[in-house]
Parts: sequence; C-alpha cells; structure tokens
Amino acid sequence: MNGTMNHMINETVNGTTSGPAGAGAAASVDPASLEAGTVDLLALESQVCFGLAVAARGVIGAYRPILEPLGLTHPQYLVMLALWQASPRTVRDLGEALQLEPATLSPLLKRLEAAGYITRARNANDERALDITLTDAGRALREQALGIPPQVIKRLGMSLDELATLRATLARVIEAVGAE
Repeated sequence: MNGTMNHMINETVNGTTSGPAGAGAAASVDPASLEAGTVDLLALESQVCFGLAVAARGVIGAYRPILEPLGLTHPQYLVMLALWQASPRTVRDLGEALQLEPATLSPLLKRLEAAGYITRARNANDERALDITLTDAGRALREQALGIPPQVIKRLGMSLDELATLRATLARVIEAVGAE
C-alpha cells in the first residue's frame, strides 16, 4: 500500500486529518477547498471504495497463510466463526449472520461438510429449513483457530485499540450502506 493510502487509513482510524484545519481536527472536507477547487474529489486516493478494496484484499491476504494449515479459506473461516458462536444454525440464519446469499453459502457448506467439519440435515420442525451442525472435528478445530487472531494482529502491526476503532468505523459504514 502506498504512503498516501496508509495516511488515509490512519486518518480514518484516528478520526483526524492533517489538512487545512490542522492536525487532530475531525476528518472532513473544507467547503472552501471545494469551492476553490483545491480538493480533487475524483482522485483515486480520495475514494473510500478504493481504500476499502485495497485494505480488504490486504487483510484477507494476511489471513491466507495463517488459515492454510487448518485447510480453510477465508470465507470458510467466517462460516466456522459463525458456527462456533451457535450450532446448529439454519442456512438462512447463517446467511443472515454472514450477509451472504444461500447460493454463495451453499458451496462453502458443501466443502466444509466434505472436510468433516459440519453436517447438513433437514430441520425436524420445518422440512424446508436446512440445519448446519458442527461435528466433533469442527468443534475441535476451534481450539486450533484460537491462535489465528493474535497472528493477524501481529501481521497488521496495529494495536488492539486501533483495531477496535477500525471495527467500529467499519460497522458504521456497513450500517450506512445498509449491507444486505
């Protein structure tokens, strides 16, 4: 990531900018700068979508070598995290928790079932619903996964406070766009 993007991410995390209002000011665009034409709103490094895309690729890339020994991809890891919170869960409930459509979730579940981490079975009370349940191997995998967050934190080189602030900011972004 280039220096400008790192600077933008730091400003987002810290809620500050080193712009015309001075260091430590709330991050915002000065209306006078807009009128004067000194802010290029179409500059790549000014785009929120660019910063999020680059950061997402980088963070997911940081997980890849950590998850590889467990035989999990990042999307499979997210499914397992949701199931470690509550199991069994219906496919619908899991999709809502992960904000994934059933068509996207289904191949992930098939691979996790083939790996022996979950079972899929019709719900006894509602034949239309499919229950996803952890197997003993899936529950045991949680113990191995406990080492993942500290490794990711180390790779990112951020403090727990910085990561908490980033998560809170991302939650606001997700809420604002009405993630479906």
